[in-house]
Order: sequence, then C-alpha cells, then structure tokens
Amino acid sequence: MKLTEYIINDIKPIASNSKISDLQVLFNQLTYSHIPIKNKDNEFIGSLFETDVHCFESDKLISDYTYALEDFHVNDKTLWLDVLEAFARNSSNIMPVLNESNRYLGYYELSDIISLFGESPFFIDPGGVLVVEKGINDYSFSEISQIVESNNGKLLGAFVSKMKNDVIQVTLKIGNVSLNEIIQTFRRYSYNIVSGHEDDSYKQSLKERSDYLNKYLNM
Repeated sequence: MKLTEYIINDIKPIASNSKISDLQVLFNQLTYSHIPIKNKDNEFIGSLFETDVHCFESDKLISDYTYALEDFHVNDKTLWLDVLEAFARNSSNIMPVLNESNRYLGYYELSDIISLFGESPFFIDPGGVLVVEKGINDYSFSEISQIVESNNGKLLGAFVSKMKNDVIQVTLKIGNVSLNEIIQTFRRYSYNIVSGHEDDSYKQSLKERSDYLNKYLNM
C-alpha cells in the first residue's frame, strides 16, 4: 500500500487572518499537537503548537504570532521511516504533507504511520529478538549479518537501539533458528549479549513440555 493513501484531508490549514480564539476552540475539539496554518495566498506557512496557542491572547490574529510557527513537513515521496523520524524529531502527532510544488495535500497521523511499522516482518514474522553491543568503532552491520547467516539464521531486521559512552547496541530480529548458537558466535566475535528472547512459539513449546513433565512426575 502506498503511503500517500494515508493522507488525511479533514482539517484544512487555518488562515493566518483568523482569530486565535478560533484556533483555541479547534484545539479543544481535537487531540492534535499542532494545526497547519496558511497565508492569504493559501500557501502552507507552518504549524502552531497547542500549548503555545493556549498562551496567546484570544482576541488577536494568528498573523500576530507567526514567529511561533514551526516549519516542519514531509512531501508525498518521503519514505515511511523518514516520516516516522520527522514525527519524533518534531514531537508532533500530525505531519503536514506537501507535493513537489510545496502545495499542501493533507497530513499524516502518527498512529497510522506507527501501524505501518507494526506490520513489518520485524514484528509479525516468527523469530527471536537479540540485543548485542560493542564499541562504536568496532561493530559493523556486515559482520552482524554474516554471524547470523553463518548459523543458518535469517535476519528479519536490525536497528541501532542505543548509543552511549562509545558503545552501541543493536537490536536484531532473527528467524529460522534458535538463538543459542548465534549468541555463542557473537561472543566469540567480542560482542556483549544484552538480551536474547526466543519466539513466543518456542517459549510455548518449552512450557508445554515442562507442564507435561510436571504432570508425569506428579502421577
């Protein structure tokens, strides 16, 4: 599915010659952190933050507070991961979308973009989650991939989840194989194992076997 199918148009940018009171009423009706604003030429000029708007004088015009506009947006060709990054960088739950001509098309909702992340193989495919760490100058994704694949594992996803004091943590989702051999190989390559969790189905299998054994012992 194309990301542009998630563009919403039910809220149009508010004209800068509107009163602050109109914007305050709108924020009271919505759960959005920001509202897009347009100028007299119907051009998108930025968004205003809810907390700021409630601090403004209600009888003044939006144009009196253009200094508070936050100029963040994405375009209709921006990839969903970059869109997610834009949400995080701007602490917003609404993201204006412009086309190549900078014309306002609508906006994305944060919950819709997060749901796309949840539909990725990293989350929905069966596998184990492994977190490894190493010196920031000593690790490489090519080495990490080689360790996983040399143990017949399938790397479903990987991302840097933490960086602190020249040490980097990488979270991996691995399919096809138990994590034990992969963990041992990572240790031989001087990676520290922060945590490793097998797939839920594997855990369930162990639990069923344990329950069976307990029943047998209690006969």
